[in-house]
Amino acid sequence: MRLVVNKVSVETGPQAPEMTLLRFLREQRRLTGTKEGCASGDCGACTVMVVEQGPDGPISRTVNSCICPLGSVAGQEVVTVEGLASDGELHPVQEAMVNCHGSQCGFCTPGFVMSLASLHSEQAALLEADDGERRHRILDAISGNLCRCTGYRPIVEAGFQALKKPAQLANIVQEQGEGAPFASNETASEAGNGYYRPATEEALQQCLRDQPTARLIAGGTDLMLEATQLYRTFDVLIDLNAIGSLKQVSVTSEHIAVGAAVTYTELERTLGARCSELMQMLNRLGSRQIRNRGTVGGNIGNASPIADMPPYLLVLEAELIIRNSRGKERRERLIDFYRGYKQTTLGAGEYLAEVVFDRAAFEEPLKLIKLSKRYEDDISAVMGAFRWRADGSLAIAYGGMAATPKRALETEALLNRSIWQREGELDQVVLDLACEQLAREFTPMTDVRASADYRMAMAGTLLRKACRALVAERVGKATEPGVFSHA
Repeated sequence: MRLVVNKVSVETGPQAPEMTLLRFLREQRRLTGTKEGCASGDCGACTVMVVEQGPDGPISRTVNSCICPLGSVAGQEVVTVEGLASDGELHPVQEAMVNCHGSQCGFCTPGFVMSLASLHSEQAALLEADDGERRHRILDAISGNLCRCTGYRPIVEAGFQALKKPAQLANIVQEQGEGAPFASNETASEAGNGYYRPATEEALQQCLRDQPTARLIAGGTDLMLEATQLYRTFDVLIDLNAIGSLKQVSVTSEHIAVGAAVTYTELERTLGARCSELMQMLNRLGSRQIRNRGTVGGNIGNASPIADMPPYLLVLEAELIIRNSRGKERRERLIDFYRGYKQTTLGAGEYLAEVVFDRAAFEEPLKLIKLSKRYEDDISAVMGAFRWRADGSLAIAYGGMAATPKRALETEALLNRSIWQREGELDQVVLDLACEQLAREFTPMTDVRASADYRMAMAGTLLRKACRALVAERVGKATEPGVFSHA
């Protein structure tokens, strides 16, 4: 496998499928500035930049190298903290961290520097931004980096100071024409022992026929924890990131289709501006490093009961396009996809290709409410999704309340055969009955994130809060027909 590390072209030789980018950098390239903290994508100490060539020049994104498989960066360029200085001068972010005293013990510092350096590469686009917008972007960039001793004030100040200086990404990456394999379409036979990287769905289907026991990987933000936390090995991994048809978002007058390998960051760019509720939810779905890797299909396919995307897609009444190794296709409602805890209807040789939902449903009033111990970069204790249909009925779904993400069909039926609001006023009696129905419909569990009693109480609270907000939004914007905060 070929890649570029700090402007140096590298042939990696054969590697195990589960070899992480972090281990490769530290153990084989001796680039020990990149640290290992949690080995689960939570602390950001391992943050590096992955650079691809865009139409207007290089584009960087941060990733957690501790859970990033090495094979997934084939044909790309990686920049570590050692590669930031140019011509003997510190990168503006490094210089600002020194001037603002943004480092104390120093263990977390390389990760912060890499996160801010990636943001700094967009400096030209932030020239017209006010301080409020710049602060938001700085906090977003470092939301996945944890500091235990310095505190964030001087680090944020360093971000502001660095953004006053011109972007330098072009200075720290290899120029095109120098052998940088930006456009590589390597397959896994070239990317490493047992690591397949097909470039088309046809090639993916061939891989599935040849390797029926293979595990599929896109972002790897969940799957790679099996390697880093449970020390498992993989015989074969098939990487979906080079398949263009799985990375597209299509918006028509009737439908919206999202490819299974679309990342959360790509979803922000394509659909976030159309739905503020979705954007706010995505802002709390992991860190920027996680959103740069994690995918919509992965969040659905791993069948976690606390995944954040499925409740949203359930109230949109989304359908899944599922294909198999022979190219045959079937369509299934998301509500029918989950069979139990970590169990789905996917059969041998099948893969999730697309998620499809009606554009009209996407544009209807919606509330997405997430409860977690930590506001940013944390897993949900309870996730609630509430859609007010054009006919006045409600669609309700929860995560964290059952063995799978689940629609509250019985509670919906109770509310929808009642008059739960009239002229902007909620009927508290009906809502009380709905909350009682929730308690009969769901049996949440107790774990480290929340007790069953807390989850049950919060499910009712979220229902009341969503109904109140939806009604207030409609009443408050009565002079602007059809305009809601998500539109």
